[in-house]
Parts: sequence; structure tokens; C-alpha cells
Amino acid sequence: MNKLDRRNMIFFGLGTVGRDMFYAFEANALIYYLSNVLNLPIGVYLATSLVFTVLRIFDALNDPFMGLLIDNSRSKYGKFKPPMLLGAIVGAMFYLVLFTDFGIRNYWFVVIFGGAYLLWDIFYGLNDIAYWSMLPSLSLDQKVREKMGAFARICANVGMFAIMVGWMPITNALGNTPGAWFTVALTVTVLMILFQLFTVFGVKEKFQMFRQDEEKTSLREMWHILTHNDQLLWTTLSMSLFMIGYMTTTTISPYYMQYVFGNADMYAVLAAVVGVAQLSALGIFSSVSKRLSRENFYLYSTILVAAGYGVFMFADGNLPLIVVAALLLFVGQAFIQLLMLMFLSDTIEYGQWKLGRRNESLTLSVQPLINKIGGAISMGFVSISLVWAGIKTGDVAAVSIDDGGKLIVKLVMLIIPLLFIVAGYLIYRSKYKIDKKMYDNILAELHERGELHLDKEFDV
Repeated sequence: MNKLDRRNMIFFGLGTVGRDMFYAFEANALIYYLSNVLNLPIGVYLATSLVFTVLRIFDALNDPFMGLLIDNSRSKYGKFKPPMLLGAIVGAMFYLVLFTDFGIRNYWFVVIFGGAYLLWDIFYGLNDIAYWSMLPSLSLDQKVREKMGAFARICANVGMFAIMVGWMPITNALGNTPGAWFTVALTVTVLMILFQLFTVFGVKEKFQMFRQDEEKTSLREMWHILTHNDQLLWTTLSMSLFMIGYMTTTTISPYYMQYVFGNADMYAVLAAVVGVAQLSALGIFSSVSKRLSRENFYLYSTILVAAGYGVFMFADGNLPLIVVAALLLFVGQAFIQLLMLMFLSDTIEYGQWKLGRRNESLTLSVQPLINKIGGAISMGFVSISLVWAGIKTGDVAAVSIDDGGKLIVKLVMLIIPLLFIVAGYLIYRSKYKIDKKMYDNILAELHERGELHLDKEFDV
């Protein structure tokens, strides 16, 4: 890495510390705030929950349009920073509305909340896609991208786990009132914007590497680009299967600790182990990547995941075994997630080579879409399993479940996710063809066509 690459790696990565705190507080705590802090009437609460579901579906479908908007942006500041900053600032305004107690407890609350959530979701999506689609434009070197991506993921996990561990103790210490929650929301909002400024002012994009006169992409062409990039489609399918498996495991894990392990309070220990495993994996990713091809790296990571699930099957009430299982599982998972970000990034140059358009943001918009679809399907698996296992019967959750119920929880947490993750790997192995040799040939041909300027990659 040259001096500019190191600078970009640091300032790009720092930009997501506050972003992930901001998002994790909404994703992990907003439902609790509505049900346990505002104490909404049951009808209003159910209506608000329905709004959540509908808007999340809309959000997933909206992401490619946000990517198209960013790709068609033109300014002297580039096409990523202006929408990223706009999304952060406007999204922050509506985010604070979500955590503001207006004293309304009737169905007007649903209207106000739904409108604020929709607008927050749109502008946060704009920010998120602009941020991550900047990464492939910072370098065309696969190893440099890996280092930048690994550091950004480390920063993201630091922000995410800081709020996941801290939101409940902090809100309780402040009195667990609506005002206390607004204070925490305002704090993470300010941190989000401040950390975003590291990227906005610290990252220096390499405009000279890319054509600046590329035509804008129309709505009709958007569908063509998404469906005719075969490597993007196979990567999307592989990533989707992986995310369904991974998110099913993480979603049901609190129930595993409560009903199979037998102590819900020990979920915090599991969460801490997961955090350590992921940060450790991301910290050594670049070193391991130097010694392994991506194909073998993905294979060994999948073996780690499978080994983790295998140990979990026999762990039950044994905490040391659970720790070992979680380390194996989530080290492998962190490796795979970052590898998939690299695979997805490489499909940008492949699409440019095959279809004549670069479309970083449209391509990277697939990532949040996959995460949302994975979350929705995994939530369906978990919801059904809670009833099937006897955990949720009526309005009150069961205190304990029988051995059959425990087996169901283990099936949904361990066996079903493993099948999805292995299927994702097999699709990648049989259909994904952008290895290092092919990628280098693509860059060379794009350079010859005048669509990339490789001789300016290292200009500082």
C-alpha cells in the first residue's frame, strides 16, 4: 500500500464507527423502546409493528434505485460524498423523530412514526450505499481492497458492539425514560455525523483512474445491468443463502441460551465472544489472505463454520464448549462476509468489462438488499420455531420447554443454517469464475479500451 492508500484506508474505515452505532441502536433497541418505554396500547403497537414489516420490504426493493441515483450523480466532489453526506444529515433528522415522545398514544402515532421511519430508511439507505460503493473506487488492487475492507469492517464492528453492549445499561442508568432514550439517540446521531466527516474530508478519491464522461444509466438500463451481470447474480444468490443461515443463527441465539443452555443472562457472554471472534478474524484477514487463494480461503472458512455448528450440537449447558463453538463459527463467518464483499466488488469491473458501464453503487446496492431479505426470511424461521418449540403460546412466553422443544431450537439454530451456508459455498464454487488471473485480464482489457487508467492507480 502506498501513502495515499493507507490514508484512505484509515479515514474510510473511521467513517463507519458512528454509522454502525447509529444503525445498531435502531435495529436492536427501537422495538424495545416502543413496547417497554413508551408503553403503547396493544392495538397501536401491533399497527406500528405492521408498519415496520411493510416498510422493510419497501426498503429492500428501494435499494437499487438509490444505487442508480448515486451512479448518476455528477459533481466536482465526486459521486459518493455528496449523497453520503446528504443521507447522513437528513436521515439523522428523521431518526431523532423516531425517539421523540410527542405524548401521542393513539393511531396518529402510527402515522407520524411510519412517515418518519420511511424517510429515515430512504436517506440512511442513500448514505449506506454511497459509503460502501466508494470502496471499490479507492483501488483496483485486490489485496489493497481487502485491507481497506477489513479495516472498515473492524471499525463497523467496534461501533456496533459498543452500542449492543451499552444501550441497555446506559438507558437504565439515565432512568429508562423517553427523555433518556432521546439523549442516547442524539448522542449516537452526533457521533455518526462526526465520524462520517472523517471520510468526507479525509478520503481522497482517485478520479483519474476512471472515465468521467460515462453516460447516465436509465431505469430501463438498470434492470439490464442487474440481470445480465451473471457473476453479480451468482454472488447475490450465494450471499443470500449465507446471510439467511447466519442471521437465523444470530436471531435465535438468545432463545438457545435461555431454553437450551438454561440461563438467558449468559447471552451477554455469547455476544462478547462473538464480538471478539469477529474482530480477531478481521484483524488477521489480510495476513491469511496473503497465504491463501480466495477459493481456498472460502473453503477453509466454511469448514470452520461447520466445525462450530458441530461443537454447538453437543454443547447444551457446557459454557466452555459454547465458547469454543462460537469462536469457530464466528471467525469463519467474519472471513466469509468480508470475502463476499470482495467478490461483490470484483463484479463491478466484470460488469464494466461485459456491459460497458461501471455502476459501482447499483452493484453494491445488492449488499443491503441481501441483508434485509436474509433478515426477513430468518425472522420467519425463528417466529415459526418459537411456536413449534412451545416457547410462544399466546401472550406469554414459556418459562421452560421440553426436550422436543430444545431439539427444535437446535435444529433451527444449527442444522438449517448450516445447510444454507454450505449451499451458498457450493454455488460460489461452481459458478463464480472471477479468480485473480481473470480479474487481472479484465483490468488490462479495460485499460486498453480506455475505460480504466491503470497507470494512474498509484498517483499520489
